[in-house]
Amino acid sequence: MCGIIGITSSKPVSSAIINSLRKLEYRGYDSAGIATLSEGVINEVKSEGRVENLEKNSAIKGMLGSVGIGHVRWATHGIPNTINAHPHSSETVSVVHNGIIENSTILKKYLISKGHKFKSQTDTEVIVHLITEYLKEHDLKNSILKMLNQLHGSFALGIIFKDQPDLIVGARRGSPLAVGYGPNENYLGSDSYALKSMTNKISYLNDGEFCIIKKDHVEFFDKEGSKVNKKVLELSTDEQNYEKGDFKHFMVKEIEEQPTTLKNCIKEYIDTINNDINIYNFPWDLKEISSITLIGCGTAYHSCLMAKYWFEELTKLDVTIDIASEFRYRNNRFKKDNLYIFVSQSGETADTYAALDLCNKNNMKTCSVVNVIESSIARDSNFVLPIHCGPEIGVASTKAFLGQMLVLYILILKLASLRKDLEKNKYVNKIKDLKLLPKLVAETLLTETKIQAVSSTFTDAKGSMFLGRGFSYPIALEGALKLKELAYVHAEGYPAGEMKHGPLALIEDGMPVVVLAPRDSYYPKTISNMQEVIARGAKVLLITNKSKDEVLSENIWETIEVENTNDDLLPFLLTIPLQKLAYYSALKKGYDIDKPRNLAKSVTVE
Repeated sequence: MCGIIGITSSKPVSSAIINSLRKLEYRGYDSAGIATLSEGVINEVKSEGRVENLEKNSAIKGMLGSVGIGHVRWATHGIPNTINAHPHSSETVSVVHNGIIENSTILKKYLISKGHKFKSQTDTEVIVHLITEYLKEHDLKNSILKMLNQLHGSFALGIIFKDQPDLIVGARRGSPLAVGYGPNENYLGSDSYALKSMTNKISYLNDGEFCIIKKDHVEFFDKEGSKVNKKVLELSTDEQNYEKGDFKHFMVKEIEEQPTTLKNCIKEYIDTINNDINIYNFPWDLKEISSITLIGCGTAYHSCLMAKYWFEELTKLDVTIDIASEFRYRNNRFKKDNLYIFVSQSGETADTYAALDLCNKNNMKTCSVVNVIESSIARDSNFVLPIHCGPEIGVASTKAFLGQMLVLYILILKLASLRKDLEKNKYVNKIKDLKLLPKLVAETLLTETKIQAVSSTFTDAKGSMFLGRGFSYPIALEGALKLKELAYVHAEGYPAGEMKHGPLALIEDGMPVVVLAPRDSYYPKTISNMQEVIARGAKVLLITNKSKDEVLSENIWETIEVENTNDDLLPFLLTIPLQKLAYYSALKKGYDIDKPRNLAKSVTVE
């Protein structure tokens, strides 16, 4: 999940590297560092914490060199401190690394026996010493090949060399890596987002490849060392500048953007004149698909769970869901008539990509739902459905979650229509309802004042629960996750009907419990479950939709009402108060909302 940047140019590069590191902080912010090459000397500056701490280091100002690498870290091996920060350097070589070297302990013992001395606790430092050792007897290319053959695990690497004043080596196995092209300079980066401010011309390394980058020339090689040709992709220049504006945090900005991002996505997929869905280019005959598997991690997994309910409600397809990190290690029974759908905001989630790769190796049908269309998951899928929500900077996903749910729902409606599982008039009516969703979300955002008032109860609690049934259950899971991510409060999501099978033992006097009980077919049962927790002393925050009917229960602490729509779309509206609840709970504690502790936006390690 670390971020890598490298620049080789005809002019000094340190300020450009720092600017790119700021953009890469969503990938990690435990520590940061930079190394440049000037007059045959590797100059290295590192700091614990954010990039702003690195910028304050006086050594940065005088840093010369037209070749350099930079790094922001999400710690795996070794605590976050200056010594463990990247780059790691010897007199000969400096390396930045994203990933995990699984055999680092064995390699370290070997290198110590050769006289190498280690300074850090990281797995990365073995790479530095391996290359240094091989360069004693081999040229640059062969040293890189030998080093790569020794490494087990996943990695993206950026490397500079004392005796090579004009080049950077990049290498990829598992973790993403891109090359950018500019006038009299070229770039290496973890993804296109960090490079977009400098260029919109990009190539991507495939798994196992490495490259040698000079300011006016780039060569790519496969794992055997043979040259490979690369397409140069021209990226859209839209949305390059994404700032907070008048908002205090990116997260609250992204919550408030949701009516607009949903509207944009609907515009991309819905034919408003004919009330139809513009997904026509399926690469398969639908008669070849009889079942669906949805795969994701974290928030994306919750969108998959939501989609499972919709699939079962609207189609006759068999549907399963899986957590990517579990799917990839099980003895899966692959079926030719199964469509595998992968959901990832970044499109670089390591476990999700590995699950996709496993399906591709077994010649399965693969579809991805992503926010970044240039990502590894998008490029390696048979079929891609973008969520069109624009950059999401806040680590805790908000608008991307609604975007994922929206695109999955649109896909399900289209499949239901094509398969004749859904009657034409019902299909048209659901599309009409869908077109009203952005307006309903905008109105639901106005529940702000009451959420601010109740958030302090969650801030002060030692734990909380989120309960829901049916369509509301995945949203309960997502609400609990958001509170954990942002306010660092223990929170669990449960199916409301499961409380009596164990979790009810955790309820104690004053414990805050969120009950999602929209007036759907589950409503009476959910209200009964709510009464069970109230009877044990819980403070219940009921979230339901507006109605003339009174709630069939007493002793409710607080009630928040969202707007009305059909049952399919209520999960979108129920999500909004939970996002706000997590935000205000964290705000009251004074936490870093856009960069929660121990987390990163793009999860590119196992």
